[in-house]
Amino acid sequence: MAVRIRLARMGAKKKPYYRLVAANSEAPRDGKFLEILGSYDPTKDPASIKLQKEKISQWLEKGAMPTGSARAILEKEGLLKGS
Repeated sequence: MAVRIRLARMGAKKKPYYRLVAANSEAPRDGKFLEILGSYDPTKDPASIKLQKEKISQWLEKGAMPTGSARAILEKEGLLKGS
């Protein structure tokens, strides 16, 4: 089982809101997850990003791999080094 850090879409139609979650790589995008790590609201100006940095660090140490969009958010917040 590979663990991924990714975005799960919440919110209404045309009003996206995302949770940053740790989930099994085989689980559906909005399906079962292991833990909520933060939130991302792209509709605000500037976009609202709230992260639980300790939990994210723990998951990264355990070997969880972020998806592309999650990686961009983590790099912007300084939790990952840019590649």
